[in-house]
Amino acid sequence: MSDYCNKQSYPLRHSDLDFCDELKPSAILSLAQESAGKSADELGFGQKSLKKRGCGFIIVNTYCKLISPVKVEEILTVETWPLPPRHVIFERDYRISGSDGRICAVAASRWCLVDTQDFSLLTADRLSDVHENCPYRNEKTVEVPNWKIPKLNGEGYECYRMQVKNSHCDHYLHANNTRYADFFFDCFTIEELRTRRIDSFHIVYGKQARENVELTFYRKDFPDGTTVIEARSGAEVFSQFRVQFKDRAEGERCAE
Repeated sequence: MSDYCNKQSYPLRHSDLDFCDELKPSAILSLAQESAGKSADELGFGQKSLKKRGCGFIIVNTYCKLISPVKVEEILTVETWPLPPRHVIFERDYRISGSDGRICAVAASRWCLVDTQDFSLLTADRLSDVHENCPYRNEKTVEVPNWKIPKLNGEGYECYRMQVKNSHCDHYLHANNTRYADFFFDCFTIEELRTRRIDSFHIVYGKQARENVELTFYRKDFPDGTTVIEARSGAEVFSQFRVQFKDRAEGERCAE
């Protein structure tokens, strides 16, 4: 296997920060999405190339581990590469570093290649020479504890309700994967997040949420500091979320 990676640098913007002046989870996913797109273009299976083949990638999982806080004046560097595909699963890992070279976050994602006419799942063979010549890399930046999030099966309480609108949607005309981080973290209050730091979060994308779909979020907190949230429309589970927190030290707490 190769040591290929796509490496991009991004100046941090104020809009990338939350009320604690820390990098928002949705901003992390946006940086990852941007770098994944540039890498895919570089390797010959970007959006335009895949459109000619009648196929496209859809994301099914994202897992992110936060390691070091990020400050507004920093320039972040994102490294990403594809791992060897396994049947219908395509994986891609990421490493995000700060201006001083320290690792700020690592992430892993899972994708499926689909036929854009009927959304049937495809294997890497559909990409023919692009797949055969791809410099896949075996290195993983993080070990995901479990790619599956157990369903709540009616447990938990309703904590949030919203409707998908056009500003949430991408070229597939459904809510973009990065927006789900905002949807799910809006299920917490400022007071809850002021005293706790995100250790890791995991999103499972199950069903596409198109414009005007109303999503209801159900939340269950566990004794180990983990919270699981489901986004449902009626009885259907559209997306699942799991987050692990750790307490902030007294001096790390956001100002009230």
